Amino acid sequence: MSIWKYADRWQAPSREIAVTMDEGQTPLIRSTQLGPELGLKNLWFKYEGGNPTGSYKDRFAAAAVTHLRQEEKQLCLGTSSGNTGAAVAAYCARAGIACYLAIVEGAPDGKLRQMRAYGAHLYRVKDFGKSPEVNNAVMTGLRELAQELDAGFEVSAFALSPRGMAGVKTIGYEIAEALADESFAVFSPAGGGGLTLAVARGVKEFGRGGRVHCVQPLGNDTIATSLRSGADRAEAVDSTTTISGLQVGSVLDGDEVIAECRKQGGTGYVVADESVLEWQSRLAREEGIFCEPAGAVALAGVAEACRRGEINSAEHVVCLVTGVGFKDEQSVIGMTGVEPTPMLTSFSEFSTAVKSAVS
Repeated sequence: MSIWKYADRWQAPSREIAVTMDEGQTPLIRSTQLGPELGLKNLWFKYEGGNPTGSYKDRFAAAAVTHLRQEEKQLCLGTSSGNTGAAVAAYCARAGIACYLAIVEGAPDGKLRQMRAYGAHLYRVKDFGKSPEVNNAVMTGLRELAQELDAGFEVSAFALSPRGMAGVKTIGYEIAEALADESFAVFSPAGGGGLTLAVARGVKEFGRGGRVHCVQPLGNDTIATSLRSGADRAEAVDSTTTISGLQVGSVLDGDEVIAECRKQGGTGYVVADESVLEWQSRLAREEGIFCEPAGAVALAGVAEACRRGEINSAEHVVCLVTGVGFKDEQSVIGMTGVEPTPMLTSFSEFSTAVKSAVS
């Protein structure tokens, strides 16, 4: 099954023209170690790394590119810090649509290589992803260029690509369906806020009362503090976080995230990059879940909520783990170090090494 299981809920085009690789229907994995350590009986990880290009953005790309196929577009323009670009590039390749992407300055090389592998044409833009002014100029320019060239314009935000983001609501549907008889809270990482808004809307549309919390890195706090403090508006910032994928200092969907999360009883959490990287490592070593840094932001938010005493220990708590760890090579080196794997001359040396290590 794929996101087309819920086609009637997100007003999908006909399944016959779908550009799909069976994205969606990702696992909800129960925590075995970190949950109990945090005092939570029911901590879950919604793991999106098993999607075709390794992140939840495949849900967006499948929906967006299917609409482009329906409109017989031959060209797609977009922006990315990594995951959106990889997803849109892959699905455009599948649909036979040329793909040109404006890339944020700090995008990891591994993500750029993945985009190029799918045949996308990439161009970095200085200060894109850091400066709200540059972000706005790129978005405005891309929209105008797309109109001029009769191209698709696909950016993973409701404010810019609502048809594609409709596919992301399926995460909320899947969580609500899996926890149909339970009280639950979802912790979602946020840059521009599109994912958080999509999940909140998906949960609500499925007819469930789960709360959705917004978690942001300290260096990209456009939404979370405003949500917690009672403000109605997100605030643009000069993004300084190192967490790739969440370097979105513009407001984008922020105002709507605040309204929707607050309506459902959710709040905001701000976490340091160092905390995110620590939880990324612990997810791999203690739960066996290998994610990119952005995929650990929600768990860092859960830890902060536990520290504040804001979670009921018996409540079902879901962390959105947005992408696989191979997306960001430098963060993996930070987890493992750079020492090469030693070459031994015989098995007896291996045996000696193991016995020495475990004794």
